[in-house]
Amino acid sequence: MEKNEVLIGTAEALASGGEGIVRKDGCTLFVPYLLPGERAQIKVLQTKGKIAYGRVGEVYTPAEERVRPVCPVFGRCGGCRLQHLRYVDQLHFKTMIVSEALRKIGGIDCEVSSCEKSEKEYGYRNKLQLPIGRRGGENVIGFYAERSHRIIPIKNCPIHPKWTEKLIAALEDFMSGCGVNGYDETTGEGLLRHIVVREIKRRYLITLVSAKRSVPKIGELLRRLDRIFPEYSFYLNYHPENTNVVFGKEFQLLKGPGAYEGEECGIVFEAGVNTFLQVNESIKRKLYEQAVSLVSETDTVIDCYSGGGLLTAMFAKKCQKAYGIEIVPEASACADALREKNGLQGKMENLCGGVEELLPSLLEREKDAVLLLDPPRAGLERKVIGAIKASGAERVILISCNPATLARDLGLLTGSLRENEKGELLKAEGGEYSIELVRPFDMFPQTKHVETLVYLQKKKI
Repeated sequence: MEKNEVLIGTAEALASGGEGIVRKDGCTLFVPYLLPGERAQIKVLQTKGKIAYGRVGEVYTPAEERVRPVCPVFGRCGGCRLQHLRYVDQLHFKTMIVSEALRKIGGIDCEVSSCEKSEKEYGYRNKLQLPIGRRGGENVIGFYAERSHRIIPIKNCPIHPKWTEKLIAALEDFMSGCGVNGYDETTGEGLLRHIVVREIKRRYLITLVSAKRSVPKIGELLRRLDRIFPEYSFYLNYHPENTNVVFGKEFQLLKGPGAYEGEECGIVFEAGVNTFLQVNESIKRKLYEQAVSLVSETDTVIDCYSGGGLLTAMFAKKCQKAYGIEIVPEASACADALREKNGLQGKMENLCGGVEELLPSLLEREKDAVLLLDPPRAGLERKVIGAIKASGAERVILISCNPATLARDLGLLTGSLRENEKGELLKAEGGEYSIELVRPFDMFPQTKHVETLVYLQKKKI
């Protein structure tokens, strides 16, 4: 199999990234947007030994599961990878990728519950994050193409709310009318880098990221936003460095309050621009309620990577006491405000700092605590895993948005993996924890991503 070769092949299955898997001439070919059972023309784009990557051309035998994508830039934008797959089959796929990750990466063979469906297949996201750039002398607003920083221009996005289209039009009109350019990463010229919007109960936190501390005629943009959003706050964020991080360190509030209140699962919360909130409210509710159902009224819970404290408060409301550990000061401050608003003084305590630094000493004080860990995509630090195993905690709840790092962390916790002196992961046997529940939740319909809840119990000796 060679680069630029055109061949005919049939997909056998879907890979974890949603690509169709085609086996031909001793090679495994990964082809995005090709479904199992489909026979198609394929152009080989890249080869690495016995592995190759291709682009689908004409599909000769479409699968029954194939549907027409609703987005005009599907296949070019790097966001959605599954709009061509019927939704019920997306759920089957996400159940499978969690199960396969546990087996192949973690060496874990256990039952995985069916993926919990989202109430909305489209329009579910409460957060919009758009890069702004400049290409060929023109401003571009959109999403990055897969594995690149090339912006694919869009006018709207079907997985975001309808106000997205109005926002993009207003920003384009402001930039062209006032002579404000997008930022060019290659030359370092231009001004606007991102616009980020968080919706909280029909109120909006809007942040415009700029390479300079001021934006000419910014009032003109605010007047346009006034016609779209009845209630919103507006921040200007200064980000001069050429990095992949969205926000710089300096925020200037130009309009509205610094944060907004919301209510979820009986908890009144407050969120600012840096507060982590799950993007799909219906799935967030199902996920959090399932997690809280795993503990009792007499338990103490330590909520690691706790964000703005919503889940910590839900545990505190039910249990004897709940601790939240969060490294972002703004989010931790929001959690403190949440505690006061919900009358949880004495039952909820928020600690600001890294989990790897604060958890070991907290576990020494609260030896019988139930651990809840909801880490970023990179998963748990080795120091955190070591602290969990050393603590003898009877129950551990994990929430993960990355099946691969989840499988690795579970392998280290359950003993199906061990790490040698070189940091290499090896298959092993034994371990102190057994897996009682694995349930995927479709937090991100139309994409390859999935959220997973896992419940561990210490084995009885």
